[in-house]
Amino acid sequence: MTTSGRFTLPSESNFADKTAELAGLWGADAIRNSDGTELDEEVKKLGKKIYSAYFPTRAHNEWITLHMDETPQVYLLTQRVLAEFAAGGTADDGAVAGAAADVTADGAAAPVTIDLMATFFAEQLTPNWDADPKRYWEVVDRTTGDVVDPAGWSFDRDAGTLTVDAAAAVPMHEYTATFLAYIIWDPVEMYNHLTNDWGDKEHEIPFDIYHPATRQFVMDTFAKWLADNPETDVVRFTTFFYQFTLLFDQKHREKVVDWFGCACTVSPAALDDFEARYGYRMRPEDFVDAGCYNSAWRVPSRQLLDWIEFLSDFVRANVRTMAAMAHDAGKEAMMFLGDQWIGTEPYRPDFAGLGLDAVVGSVGDGTTLRMISDIKGVRYTEGRFLPYFFPDTFYEGNDPSIEAWDNWRKARRAILRSPVARMGYGGYLSLAAKFPKFVDAVGHIADEFRDMHAKTHGRGAAPALTVAIANCWGEMRSWMAYTVAHALPNKQTYSYYGILEALSGMRVDVKFISFDDVLAGRLDDGDIDVVITGGPVETAFSGGAATWADGRLAERFRAWVRGGGALIGVGEPSSMAGRGDRFFQLADILGVDEERFQTLSVDKYFPPVTADHFIVADADRGALSDGAADSAAAAATGIPGKVPGDYAGPAIDFGEPILNTYPVSERTTLLSAHGNQVQLAANEYGRGRGVYVSGLPYSAANARLLERALFWAAGREANYAAYSSTNPECEVAVFPTTGWYCVVNNTDRPQATTVALPGGTAVDFRLAASGLEWRRLE
Repeated sequence: MTTSGRFTLPSESNFADKTAELAGLWGADAIRNSDGTELDEEVKKLGKKIYSAYFPTRAHNEWITLHMDETPQVYLLTQRVLAEFAAGGTADDGAVAGAAADVTADGAAAPVTIDLMATFFAEQLTPNWDADPKRYWEVVDRTTGDVVDPAGWSFDRDAGTLTVDAAAAVPMHEYTATFLAYIIWDPVEMYNHLTNDWGDKEHEIPFDIYHPATRQFVMDTFAKWLADNPETDVVRFTTFFYQFTLLFDQKHREKVVDWFGCACTVSPAALDDFEARYGYRMRPEDFVDAGCYNSAWRVPSRQLLDWIEFLSDFVRANVRTMAAMAHDAGKEAMMFLGDQWIGTEPYRPDFAGLGLDAVVGSVGDGTTLRMISDIKGVRYTEGRFLPYFFPDTFYEGNDPSIEAWDNWRKARRAILRSPVARMGYGGYLSLAAKFPKFVDAVGHIADEFRDMHAKTHGRGAAPALTVAIANCWGEMRSWMAYTVAHALPNKQTYSYYGILEALSGMRVDVKFISFDDVLAGRLDDGDIDVVITGGPVETAFSGGAATWADGRLAERFRAWVRGGGALIGVGEPSSMAGRGDRFFQLADILGVDEERFQTLSVDKYFPPVTADHFIVADADRGALSDGAADSAAAAATGIPGKVPGDYAGPAIDFGEPILNTYPVSERTTLLSAHGNQVQLAANEYGRGRGVYVSGLPYSAANARLLERALFWAAGREANYAAYSSTNPECEVAVFPTTGWYCVVNNTDRPQATTVALPGGTAVDFRLAASGLEWRRLE
């Protein structure tokens, strides 16, 4: 087993001896400085590759304090403020406006004063009064959606307020102001500052290279830094120019966090240049999006997509310049996929043209590992594993090794399918060194990582199927679907995110395609076995009305599945209201639709649940749902067919329920139903097949269910057994090019399993907690 290499160790000032010791224990061949630290000279002389974090747009207050109009900017949406009736213009009986008494609708309004910064953190953000508010700001009547004419409002810089004139306001309507604000504290440095209690440390002010003078300063400063740091081998750009959306409120709490958000990329100069290039002007509303801030869950507007293209072109041109400067100085250029990554877009075309040598990113789970490892156009990728060496984890009484092993197990199954070339950790090594159990855990993890590379030659395991995820974003958001913040699914998203997590370590090749790709004939290429699509209604993942309204997309999917393709729909796939009794536009393929209270007078009939089916063959039938009680209730009401019969399906976690789903035909094969809704169903459609699942949070059982659904939908049941594991907690990865296969235990408990081999033989395995065992292919 190789005991050194492929490992990047973080270090800090005044920690040379322990750094050398841990570098030996963990087999580190590279050392990096963490945020706010420098490497000791003794560490630089250890003979390791030196990574130096470089922040192109912060940590130079001496420049930006003289050019505070060149910090990054963001459009902020204020709280809604209600227009009250003017005194004497409220109600016929003198009642207070807004009370339950009769109120006249034609009374005069009082002026509406909006405190701009009432809900924002003043140490992070401040209104931009320099650019004409009448040109760059916007006031909206949120009750009607109408824009208030700029002549109808005024502002008071000293008071920090905006006032809608009485003549322009309508009583009992709500108003907001969208205003430009300077970002005056770098959001990541601010987060680190608050998390680590850095006290009186000077706030680092970010700057925006869209301004020529600042751009020249950034390039000149980098050139000097390259000359002053000859010992640096790798410039670790952390990251480049524009922070993802990270806004805090007046109580220092996170207010808006969107890892894909490009809200913090605005400037008057950029807005004007955009208008000249695209022929129309971006409104403030195009950025704040009625308070949604263009979440990746929103169906992307033309304006947003144009802005991403505009921004990416600018960012990439300057990334190319800095990468070339690093190369000219004899150094590698590495990008951190985080912090100021907005505009780099590693899955947009021609990422290779940036000239970067590597991408490193934070690994929170299998999905985020694949988001890094699947990037093309760089020589290698690196994962920064968890836990981060910060005091919120490394404190007396806690055991950080638990998180280390959990993080490794999640990432490992994805590495076996698509490996990163290197691994490492981040934070303050002095904290980690105090926990011997953690130090030992990282040593084992690092050795296993290197051994995996040695046995696979850095190649992923052989896939058995090709699966495409279809949504509005397509390839640009590869492994980024269903995400709100980096590796942090929440109550509304985990039912969908779990599908990506399952796929990240499954024996399938995964592609990401857009609905526009489908319309352009992508499914006709013949390289996709199964398409998965779906999400909540009117989101980028289910498509929205604009996606399905003209019927062309439904035509494409129907023709492909009837010809032998396979479709799995999740949640509310292809959903669109307004088509009478049809809400899922592809209900005929999936065999399932959703009642939207338009056809309550039309009976829905549930066929019996099918217990014996390939998809649920490995599911645990030990638990029963309330299906029996539902049947009793149905009998008592005398209304048969309204609820499913006795539950006979798998005890699978389907996540947040999709209410009122029902089979569109008694020919639909119902595999799980509960509480008057379908959870899992299968349907034959011409020569192809459809599967509906209401949701699938990640678990071993759910991943097994999805894997079986994929093989069934593709008509490949006969190919399933070879190299399958009888225990869903254990998975098998096969590497024909190097002659190995391995069985991995994805739990912190010992596991036993039997692996079926081609030809009908089987091998028993007993794996230790978190264990992995290699065998030669026969």
